[in-house]
Amino acid sequence: MRSYQPDLTPPWKKSAPAPEVPAEPDLVVEEAVTGFCGAVIRCEKTAEGPTVTLEDRFGKHRVFPMAPRGFLLEGRVVTLVRPSAGGPVRPARTASGSVAVPGARARVARAGRIYVEGRHDAELVERVWGDDLRIEGVVVEYLEGIDDLPAIVREFSPGPDARLGVLVDHLVTGSKESRIAAQVTDGNVLVVGHPYIDVWEAVKPSSVGIGGWPVVPRGQDWKTGVCRSLGWPENTGAAWQRILSSVRSYRDLEPELLGRVEELIDFVTLPA
Repeated sequence: MRSYQPDLTPPWKKSAPAPEVPAEPDLVVEEAVTGFCGAVIRCEKTAEGPTVTLEDRFGKHRVFPMAPRGFLLEGRVVTLVRPSAGGPVRPARTASGSVAVPGARARVARAGRIYVEGRHDAELVERVWGDDLRIEGVVVEYLEGIDDLPAIVREFSPGPDARLGVLVDHLVTGSKESRIAAQVTDGNVLVVGHPYIDVWEAVKPSSVGIGGWPVVPRGQDWKTGVCRSLGWPENTGAAWQRILSSVRSYRDLEPELLGRVEELIDFVTLPA
């Protein structure tokens, strides 16, 4: 008969049990060892034990064992467990991946603004980040090009309580856009951009149902050339509606655009 061996570990050295949290779809957690943060996609049984698949904001998937104390939820250590059938429904999420706030009223518009180059850019930002922008009180306006950006910035008169964020297409080293952006040096203005010739390319080809965005020879109108190469009617307005309708959430956009828009929203909403 085995004798009873008391646990002599001091109370202050004992790890407190971590709460068990059902790994329900869309629950956002951070894996404790790697720091990978993402939303739960699915749970599976394996020979080594249960696993959970997480998807980050850029669409990358990682599979992790559901180890005790293996994850952080809003900064707290937790143990993920398989959700039970008929369990509670997780909060819905906006198209940008943020937790939706049911019944939230739009905030009065801030003095700060986000400027984008064209109407298509503005419509794409609205489609994915519209709910977030209304809650934050951020207005997005389009400029029809940035050739006069320095003058536009001066007219806006940015300040600590009225920051200005600008999203630029084709902001790569040596481009015309990069030379114009370099002329803006006000600390209350943030100019960022993506590498694509047009915001159309920031939509993942797989979401649109094409193998890839075609290369259009220099000298041709890029959008018309895209339509021609893909065998679409050469109606760029109709083509854009086709592309825009394929965007359901941030998962349909390339990381190079996602990160820049998030950066602008953070910049214009920072306290003075």
